[in-house]
Amino acid sequence: MNKKMLTAYGILKGYDKQNQTYEWAQRANIVIDKNGVIQHIEEGDSAVDPNNALTMCTKLHNKPETK
Repeated sequence: MNKKMLTAYGILKGYDKQNQTYEWAQRANIVIDKNGVIQHIEEGDSAVDPNNALTMCTKLHNKPETK
């Protein structure tokens, strides 16, 4: 991941502290399908649990492909 991607998806957050802005990446799970398309982004405290990303991956795997 790079700063551009983190900023685009709202994962990189700026915090002001003593007249300076610091940026930290928030916790996030990003599920990208085999075509490189982002299918799911989960951020915050719920992203700590990897089962949420696993559930999404399972749903995507079982989803019939559209042609």
